[in-house]
Amino acid sequence: MFSFEYPYAFALLLLFFASFKWLKMRSSVLIFPNVPLLHQVEHKGGFARLLSKYLAIFSLVTALASPVIKDETILQHGKGYELSLILDVSGSMHESNKIGIVKSIVQEFIEARKDDKLALSVFGDFAYVAVPLTFDKHSLLDLLSRLDAGVAGVHQTALYEALYLSSNIFKTSTSPNKIAILLTDGMDNAGTVPMDVAIKTAQKYHIKVYTIGVGGSNDYNPNVLQTIAKETGGIFFEANSKQRLEEIYHQIDSLEKSEITADKYVKKEYFFQYFLLSALVSMGLYMILSNKE
Repeated sequence: MFSFEYPYAFALLLLFFASFKWLKMRSSVLIFPNVPLLHQVEHKGGFARLLSKYLAIFSLVTALASPVIKDETILQHGKGYELSLILDVSGSMHESNKIGIVKSIVQEFIEARKDDKLALSVFGDFAYVAVPLTFDKHSLLDLLSRLDAGVAGVHQTALYEALYLSSNIFKTSTSPNKIAILLTDGMDNAGTVPMDVAIKTAQKYHIKVYTIGVGGSNDYNPNVLQTIAKETGGIFFEANSKQRLEEIYHQIDSLEKSEITADKYVKKEYFFQYFLLSALVSMGLYMILSNKE
């Protein structure tokens, strides 16, 4: 953005022209009582001399005003989270379009976590890590959009295995803020990992696990989800509607907010030297033209 660092310097133009007019009138009376003769002398230099004089003055004042182009850059520094999303994609998630509702809400959640590193794990008959920890939200959202109920098997729920695998994502992490959000509408009935092993793995890597039960409490085991959350420092939520599920993800988002600070850097490009050069050239031209008279 173009501006002047010292715009009040242009007030000197008013001061100059006021002083010039006063001095001109005074010198005309004292030195040249014959005013018509004075006009003849003044016009002798011609238009070029007059132009060079005013250009020199204007350029000098403009240089004093310091014309500059400022380019502001804001750099954000954040203590971001490393966060794993663990989603149930078993066949039962087809019912009432639960998978579609969950995907739309999780998408909004991902888009809101701009400064965090996110991962995605899914489970059904078996569990797998779909996306490891990444800052690439575009790829994560693209894969999320392709998910459908049944991609990891239709009939069973490997809940503990999903938590175990997701926890191991953080094995080499040095982040102090590690979060997992586990969502399911069923009970664990597949996989080879016991619940205590899954919980201890999460504890080992200092992962806070938020658990969400979707649907009626008869569909999932509230006690299991409560235990997982309690043992890892998280919170257990029950969601029996889309609105409630949205509220839960918003609550988690507000509870685990990244700390962001911003520093503003201003790059300045100065142009006073060009006007200063113009003033010197104009002043030199004025002196040359004056000496010719």
